[in-house]
Amino acid sequence: MCEFRVRTDLALEAKESFEDDNVEIRGVRIDENYDNEHEITITKVVIETKNGAKAMGKPMGTYITLEAPNMAVPDEGYHREISRVLAEYVKELLGKMPKEFSVLIAGLGNREVTPDSLGPLVVGNLLINRHVVKEYGKYAMGKERINAISGIVPGVMAQTGMETAEIIRGVIEETNPDLLIVVDALAARSTKRLSRTIQITDTGINPGSGVGNHRNAINEESMGIPVISIGVPTVVDAAVIVNDAMENMLHAMSDSNSLKDMAAAFSTFKVSEKHELFRELLSPQLNTMFVTPKDIDETMKRLSFTISEALNMVFQTA
Repeated sequence: MCEFRVRTDLALEAKESFEDDNVEIRGVRIDENYDNEHEITITKVVIETKNGAKAMGKPMGTYITLEAPNMAVPDEGYHREISRVLAEYVKELLGKMPKEFSVLIAGLGNREVTPDSLGPLVVGNLLINRHVVKEYGKYAMGKERINAISGIVPGVMAQTGMETAEIIRGVIEETNPDLLIVVDALAARSTKRLSRTIQITDTGINPGSGVGNHRNAINEESMGIPVISIGVPTVVDAAVIVNDAMENMLHAMSDSNSLKDMAAAFSTFKVSEKHELFRELLSPQLNTMFVTPKDIDETMKRLSFTISEALNMVFQTA
């Protein structure tokens, strides 16, 4: 039986799957910190070697994950704090960018499909200024220094007949930005991370990879400029739902004298083995199903403001 791994766009979860299997990965460094003030767990996964990239199934680079359980709560003040923290880590990934530069922000996904609408919604909330700066100069914005911000929502292939990477590459060739930021909805292998986790990486993105619909990569190699991607998991595989329910049931069984032996036997299964079993038990119709929370429409609006506010903080200069 071949090894099975639930699809996930999160490098943190890819690393955790090896920890569950008691495998140590050379060339992968992980650093975890907890922000007590904002109740955020910040995990940095750095893939340093080609062997590490091959084992993880992800490109070499830095992956920063912000996990905030309270992010699901409609608290504007708390989300503003999340925006500030997110802005600091985006700045960290900017590296040695000049004091003034131009940035193209691409909102990936399909605005007509709610769990996939994060990118388009974020771009709709941005303070776009490239047209003003180009026409009237930076002093028209009332500032000594300004970063020219432009945005695009390229849609999906079913809407345009073109690869997202082709559209963005064409825009880059015409407008010559110094940096590309892509925002997209992701897939997770844990229900607890839905809408409560933000991943930032300097490796770019493969649109649709989390749900098995691989498109051309959007990264520095293909675009010719540095690429930072920001994503939030909004869907999980149906097998994940079954797994989480089974884990809760087994936890309850372990407290029962008559059922604890059965729970102990099942607990010896690896995470990958459990998911493979559940996938086989699911009917063909459910086997390819992805699930999203019922309040996803309000969640997308809230998270889009959180991310766009962070990006506005990053690129607004004095």
